[in-house]
Amino acid sequence: MNTTSSIVPSTGRPGKHAVHKQEQIIRSFRQLSPESISLDAPLVTLFSGGLDSSYLLLRLRNSGYTNVHALSVDLDEDETREQKQRIADELGVRLHIVDGRQAFAEEFVRAAIKAQAVYLDTHPVSSTLSRPLIARCAVELARELGAVAVLHTANRSQNTLRRLNGALALLGFDGYYGSPYDLEPIDRDQKIQELKEVGLDQMSERIVSGDSNLWCREFESGILDDPEDHAVPEHMYRWSRTESGLPPATLEVRFHEGTPVAIDGAHKPLLELINDLNARVGAFGIGRYSGLEHLDNGEKVLEIREMPAAWLLLRTYRHLETASLGAETIREKMHLEQLWVRESLEGRWYGELHSALQAFIDICAQQVSGTVRWRLTAGGAETRSIVADDPRYLRDREMWEKESIRAENAPYLAT
Repeated sequence: MNTTSSIVPSTGRPGKHAVHKQEQIIRSFRQLSPESISLDAPLVTLFSGGLDSSYLLLRLRNSGYTNVHALSVDLDEDETREQKQRIADELGVRLHIVDGRQAFAEEFVRAAIKAQAVYLDTHPVSSTLSRPLIARCAVELARELGAVAVLHTANRSQNTLRRLNGALALLGFDGYYGSPYDLEPIDRDQKIQELKEVGLDQMSERIVSGDSNLWCREFESGILDDPEDHAVPEHMYRWSRTESGLPPATLEVRFHEGTPVAIDGAHKPLLELINDLNARVGAFGIGRYSGLEHLDNGEKVLEIREMPAAWLLLRTYRHLETASLGAETIREKMHLEQLWVRESLEGRWYGELHSALQAFIDICAQQVSGTVRWRLTAGGAETRSIVADDPRYLRDREMWEKESIRAENAPYLAT
């Protein structure tokens, strides 16, 4: 069964099946047993339609759980609703699809643009933004159903593990939560084989792990495991393929109080504006990133991304911010930006420090309004015009020098 909905407010605490303990973290499949969670208790699993989340549903079914609810938060990912529904039907679970696109753009991506959310100056963050929203949707559904557990499928080589667990804890979910893959990873070939045996054979086609939303398409693992030897097959890119023979183009983006609001004078909702820029900027082959990101104990893993809209919007914002704010304010903000990224990345989006950082960033953003005109060419972009509504820049240096000298000498001339 497919249930499609928009994000709704929380409806209260878990119901009669709730585990009344402060924290119960699921870290292995062995913990999913009738001794800890009854077979008829409602369970919520985060479901992307990928290999790991599909295999979790299979394991729950084979273990005898009869009240499983697979939650998919639609953020404009690559997997289609039809693909997800087929898997849910095959495994006998109820599929809930929540449209999170508007909330993701307005609450999370907009905040990231203002915060210049780039990890260690290598790549803009993405799943860092989507995980707290997905966790919020999961808690809302779990409370509505009276579910005793929220399960996801992140493993310990994925930063999603601490982002989801951290968000679920800060949101106050008092049932079981976590990933059984944490302490009990399952071999990829085994997962593929067991899913094939129940008629789900499409999983064998995947050569990397991926995560996608309206802000980013990201690839990792598989053939991209080794940072010293990695090459992304060109066919995997969708947004940033250079169109042959495409002539140079100009593109103008307007911001109002820290939010992008228009392209070439046409006002658009943020969701539509991002989709438009992904296509228009990506056509010039702009917006590809590679970078190493740290795990819990400091080890680094490789991630590849394409983010054309992010590429342009973050640079546009910095130009307008520089034109509108004092240099000392910007210096302090640049320091706090990495704190913002750290708190978000470490799973503390709903924490008090992140809220305090966001408040400062929002105050700065109130002064950032104006337009930047870009000239796009294959593989690059240059500014052609930076216009702030309340500028601090000079437009005629020589005239400014004369006037400033005249003003400085005025008291002496008067005597």
